[in-house]
Amino acid sequence: LDEIHYMLRHIRSFAKEQDVRTPLAQFCSRSYRKPSPYGVTLIVSPWNYPILLTLDPLIDAIAAGNTVILKPSAYSPACSDLLAKLIHRYFPAKYLTVITGGRSENTALLEQHFDYIFFTGSPSVGRVVMERAAARLTPVTLELGGKSPVIVAGDADLSLTARRILFGKLLNAGQPCVAPD
Repeated sequence: LDEIHYMLRHIRSFAKEQDVRTPLAQFCSRSYRKPSPYGVTLIVSPWNYPILLTLDPLIDAIAAGNTVILKPSAYSPACSDLLAKLIHRYFPAKYLTVITGGRSENTALLEQHFDYIFFTGSPSVGRVVMERAAARLTPVTLELGGKSPVIVAGDADLSLTARRILFGKLLNAGQPCVAPD
């Protein structure tokens, strides 16, 4: 809901045409930047935040005027099935659709042409997504997980530091991609 409210408050300014400096060689003209949709976008979301990391990029993609194919993680089947059921109930498939399934569905989707791909997940799968997107020069946003080492300085308040590390490690059952190691 926060993301929807944010978009509703800012969408006019995001979509507004912006004047930019005109190069001297084109002195008789006007230069501007006008945001426009990419087109058909693919959003591949992870298992650890299956609702948040599916809906946040979806809201932004729709607000920007794109159509969307959502591919939620096979490792969160209850959430994926719920998203598919609700989205298919309330949105026309020509604007927004959900593809559920696992690796074979992911592979088949990545063989298709998209105008933009947003992927959240592991670095190893991110490489595959980037490779397939690069073959078609498709722009990509990759939000990749990894290791998050914690370094404790010698002069740190150990009690406070331990509580903060533990909080970060236990948040969402230790599943955030930035959970401290």
